[in-house]
Amino acid sequence: MSVLPAQLAEIQEDFLALEQKDRLLLLLEFANDLPELPQKFQDHPDLLERVVECQSPVFIFVDVDAAGTFHLHATAPRESPTTRGFASILAHGLDGLSAEQVLAVPDDYPQSIGLSEAVSPLRLRGMSAMLGRAKRQLRERLS
Repeated sequence: MSVLPAQLAEIQEDFLALEQKDRLLLLLEFANDLPELPQKFQDHPDLLERVVECQSPVFIFVDVDAAGTFHLHATAPRESPTTRGFASILAHGLDGLSAEQVLAVPDDYPQSIGLSEAVSPLRLRGMSAMLGRAKRQLRERLS
């Protein structure tokens, strides 16, 4: 069984410590805190991959810097706070990890943060798809 990286474990604990209605407020906070895309992606949006499983137009790109540190870049519309929140959770939770740590994140992490009663299964599937795409892009960059 893999150990969850500290920042993902902390996000999970923060959600699970709240009542169901307050979990949605925390998700909204994450939505408002999605990092802006670096300029190179703003100038070349074709570098981003659409996550078609998401109801809203979500685009991601993973980057591994010279030190081997992982970064997830994502964009989602402000009028889609749930999807934007999920993208932000992954951007914050995976940022700075090693490739091995990212690849070891359980695929069911999105279901483990306690939102299954608050959001539709389709939305959770979108977050799972974002995580899956990030891992696939990472594997492609490593090969």
